[in-house]
Amino acid sequence: QVQLVVSGGGLVQAGGSLRLSCAASGRTVNRYTMGWFRQAPGKARELVASIRPSSESTYYADSVKGRFTISRDNTLNTVYLQMNSLKPEDTAVYYCAAGGQSYDYWGQGTQVTVSS
Repeated sequence: QVQLVVSGGGLVQAGGSLRLSCAASGRTVNRYTMGWFRQAPGKARELVASIRPSSESTYYADSVKGRFTISRDNTLNTVYLQMNSLKPEDTAVYYCAAGGQSYDYWGQGTQVTVSS
């Protein structure tokens, strides 16, 4: 089993930055694709960014390209989401997840609120 613990959310003004961290325990996630999802009130959960096991490729939703950066440190079993130039529409609960063909393991959400 894999446990994922998310930290780093909070309240920030538009244009500001936050960094989310997702620390894994119980089993190494070095062989898993890691993803960051978010869910805003009344909206479906969406994939924001993902990163392959050896960081060989990344994916970003169009809405965050150029502003968010996903990275991982396999020695620390941790994945990060650096969020810059935040906008009010980035307000959501953010989750991290790990998996292979599908995301099998999920962390608890962390609230990110961007004020205008």
